[in-house]
Amino acid sequence: MSATPRKPNLSRGEKVIPGLWRLKLPLPWPLVPHGNAFAVADGDGLLLIDTGIHSDESMDNLEDALNQCGLSLDMVHRIVCTHAHADHAGQAMSIKDRTGAEILINPALDHMRGYVKDPDGTLDYRLSRALLCGVPSEAVERQREMRRGMDSGFDRVLEADRDLVEGMTIPSDLGELNVIETPGHAPSHVVLHQPEGRLLFSGDHILGRVSLYYDVGYTPDPAGEFLTSLDKVASLGARLCLSGHGKPVNAIPELAAANKAAVEGRLRAIRSSLATEPLSAWEITSLLYEGMPEEPRIGWFLPETLAYLTHLAILGEVVRDEAEPVERWAVAPAAS
Repeated sequence: MSATPRKPNLSRGEKVIPGLWRLKLPLPWPLVPHGNAFAVADGDGLLLIDTGIHSDESMDNLEDALNQCGLSLDMVHRIVCTHAHADHAGQAMSIKDRTGAEILINPALDHMRGYVKDPDGTLDYRLSRALLCGVPSEAVERQREMRRGMDSGFDRVLEADRDLVEGMTIPSDLGELNVIETPGHAPSHVVLHQPEGRLLFSGDHILGRVSLYYDVGYTPDPAGEFLTSLDKVASLGARLCLSGHGKPVNAIPELAAANKAAVEGRLRAIRSSLATEPLSAWEITSLLYEGMPEEPRIGWFLPETLAYLTHLAILGEVVRDEAEPVERWAVAPAAS
């Protein structure tokens, strides 16, 4: 009789340098199958940077990754979340329940609170915006049917014990970690910089590849904020980037430059698409991401397009006609 197949090990823990461990945790998203948390030695306990998503298996996955490093969840006495997305902060409150650890996160949390309190209501709002952007009604209804009732990925609304703001320092055995606000990807985003060790805990601000995503509707200019944040991080002189997804990487200024170049490329493509006639945000998205499946086009790339259109409007290059049922964008008269 053949042996019963072993369940695959979904989580992994590994030492990066003395006093620092990467915890690779599974995510339920095919395009983003794993995310990172980091355990940092801090006296007789641990600082946990990010937590992973909340699910039925998530606490077991986190404990398994810690155990592989010879650590335990009960050692965690402080939790720092780089931003309030579920894959980075989803189970922070459950860990606090278990360990008594204090939670630190930036206070710009409106993008999280409404979603966690009412996921279906947030979905309805986003899909109503999608209709106004020109997404066909049948595509909107497919998204509504597929996504209604989905869990938020948070155990409950996240509440901070201390606000994580620019200029704060977090103690650790690696040295003090400087908090730098880097909004753009999310309003609540921060990175942590350890200058002597030239370490950067970058969350989703910089990954080992170009990755562009924005929470739209919570700040005036998310794309512009992202570009400013890239400049801040590129100037730090950090060497090792410990990001929210993927392996640690070097070349932080080069990665920041690559992200800026990608944004500039998107902006040029939008300018070109509007050169001959006004278009809806959905028409522009479909031109920029031709062939991309419907779900990521609506959920990921349409908000990205809106972020760039908003940025171009602030620069005075485009204007929006808010006429219903579909709003359209055009080159501003002064820019034509």
